[in-house]
Amino acid sequence: MFIDMNHNKILIGITYDLRSDYLAEGYSDEETAEFDKESTIDGIEHALRTMGFVTQRIGHVKQLIQRIAKGERWDLVYNICEGMHGIAREAQVPAILDAYQIPYVFSDPMVLALTLDKGMTKRVVRDMGIRTPDFYVVHTLDDLEYGTLSFPVFAKPIAEGTSKGIDQLSVVKNRQDLIAVCKQLLQKFRQPVIIESYLSGREFTVGIVGTGNKASCLGVMEVTLINTAEKESYTYLNKQEWDWEGRIHYSIPEQGIVDACTKMALEAWKGLGCRDGGRVDIRYDASGLPNFLEVNPLPGLNPLSSDLSLLCGLHHISYETLMDRIMQSALERLPLLPDTNQSLRLKTTPYETEDHTLFKIQA
Repeated sequence: MFIDMNHNKILIGITYDLRSDYLAEGYSDEETAEFDKESTIDGIEHALRTMGFVTQRIGHVKQLIQRIAKGERWDLVYNICEGMHGIAREAQVPAILDAYQIPYVFSDPMVLALTLDKGMTKRVVRDMGIRTPDFYVVHTLDDLEYGTLSFPVFAKPIAEGTSKGIDQLSVVKNRQDLIAVCKQLLQKFRQPVIIESYLSGREFTVGIVGTGNKASCLGVMEVTLINTAEKESYTYLNKQEWDWEGRIHYSIPEQGIVDACTKMALEAWKGLGCRDGGRVDIRYDASGLPNFLEVNPLPGLNPLSSDLSLLCGLHHISYETLMDRIMQSALERLPLLPDTNQSLRLKTTPYETEDHTLFKIQA
């Protein structure tokens, strides 16, 4: 590392949405599908401590606000909060951290607000010259009057993850069914629906680590549905961690596919301004050409069941190595200044915690 300082002097706060907390408040399994299990937080914290960092669990956005109001601060926050409410829900935690000049891991509020909106993301990506399926956005059923795409089309909520709102009815073959699907999605998810030209080819996800010109590909993973899966797409049911082994086969594709997917994913990642680590989803069309589907700049990080972890496992990259590479990218943004030897070091002042003398980074 270029930082002339022991990791164990850096206090890492961890922000997250714990699924069990929201279930206890009465939210449903599907409403909380994007949120994390205790084992995910345990895995992240264990990896950070193994690297020598001191960690402190913070929790969700409201818990973060309460702790900041009490005067608590951290040298860096490892943020995986998805948020519960609002079209920019993923941007809430980093926006608060920016207001208090607290550095954090992963992308900034602008990127997280943009990329959660699949329609806006596709407009930006298309402007960059990256191939993506033709689409339109339905805010009300009246908007269907202006849709000109040929069937079949693919319909899904515009701002959900974990394949929420995607099932066997998502591939729509006629107008009558499209009206019914859009009506159901608009009522259930209370957000616009994006309608895309359906891509009939193979599907891949690309793991990315790093920021800007230092971003690199961790590997490419093909997602193949097997006979027991819901047909035609990577649906909410197919994606569930308790049952994916009976529905999905993950594999490393041939080199030509790897090269094409890597090129497209890195162009999108850099162009959108994503940071530190995540995934880009790509699907081929009937002509055999790759198309950008979406980007996930806040990837699932369960050590055993999340797509990025599974991808790394296929490419013989350990979870600890993945976490280390994410942290190396994030640490480069910490406040630095040159010392008398022209090397870089953190500007710090000591402060006390219950059982550690740590170093607080000055703005």
